[in-house]
Amino acid sequence: MKFVLNFTASASAILKKLKYSRDSIKKYKAVIKTLQFLQDNPKHPSLQSHKYHSIKGSEGQEVFEVYAEQDTPAAYRIFFYYGSQKGQITVFAITSHP
Repeated sequence: MKFVLNFTASASAILKKLKYSRDSIKKYKAVIKTLQFLQDNPKHPSLQSHKYHSIKGSEGQEVFEVYAEQDTPAAYRIFFYYGSQKGQITVFAITSHP
C-alpha cells in the first residue's frame, strides 16, 4: 500500500530550501529518496524508522523518526506521524541531526 504524504508548512519550506540551495543538492536528493521509501513502506530497513518519545503529533499521535543520511555531519532526519485517515502520513519536520 502506498501512503499519501502530507507536509506541514515548515516541512515544505525546508524541502524547498534544500531544493534551491546549491550547497544542499546531495542532502536534497537523500531526503527525496527517503520520502519515496517512506511513501512506499514506512518500515523499510534503510529508513531505520523508530518512535521518537519526547514529542507527540498535533493530536497526540506517536511520532516516528527516519534517517535520510547517516555517518555525515549534521545528517538529515525526517519526523512524521500517521494521519487520522488510513494510508496517510504527515511529515512535520525535516531537520539536521545536532
